[in-house]
Amino acid sequence: MARRSVLLLVAALIALAGTAMIVLYVQGIDARATKDQELVEVLVATETIDTGEAVSAAQEAGKIEKAEVRRADLVDGSLSSTSSIADLVAVGTIYPGEQLIARKFGSLGDTESLVIPDGKMAVSVELTDFERVAGFVNPGNEVAVFATALDPVALLPEGEEQKLGSVTRIVLTRVPVLGVGTTSVTSRTTEGEDGATTEEVARTILTIAVTQDEAERLIHADRVTELNFALLTDDSKVENEPGADLGTIFPELNLRRLP
Repeated sequence: MARRSVLLLVAALIALAGTAMIVLYVQGIDARATKDQELVEVLVATETIDTGEAVSAAQEAGKIEKAEVRRADLVDGSLSSTSSIADLVAVGTIYPGEQLIARKFGSLGDTESLVIPDGKMAVSVELTDFERVAGFVNPGNEVAVFATALDPVALLPEGEEQKLGSVTRIVLTRVPVLGVGTTSVTSRTTEGEDGATTEEVARTILTIAVTQDEAERLIHADRVTELNFALLTDDSKVENEPGADLGTIFPELNLRRLP
């Protein structure tokens, strides 16, 4: 009799434990379902954000707003704030209704295609590492462009030609770099006291955004002078001045540049 009572008690306990497990399982399903239906805040595009468009510009244009979506519909990596992408640009087109995700933003150099500012055109120049600031110039940077004319010739009023000393001056005061192309190696031969010397020189194509007038000056300078790029910061002071020649560097020589 006692044995039967013990067996009944054990059976009752097992049934109770099974019921409790079923209840907990159902409650877990309900909790997960409720969590998936929970609304969370996320940033979405209200208008098309173009490739290369800055986050700040898109915000000012009202293209980014906060919205609530179900947690189940939340895209992996979605953003609820622009603080982490404030200084970046869209690296691909973002369409209305899309959630903003971090991997869709980066620097200009990360964009899917060359982004040319409105009213400007892209012009490429091939430079050595030395001429492009030892390779520190990257897409998104701003540069000034200098040209050095080697022994240009002046036409005197009498119709005679006179060779001038080399002169260096600024061609473009501040232009944005759009892209840095592939690097190639070329040979350069220089004449010295011991004869000709040939060396291998790495050259890289840099593409910058310019107006038509700037493009004309840059292309002509690239054909007839030697170019150097100077890397700028927001605080760099750059002015369009007459430039420098040997007389500027050595004023004690009392050299004069012809008008």
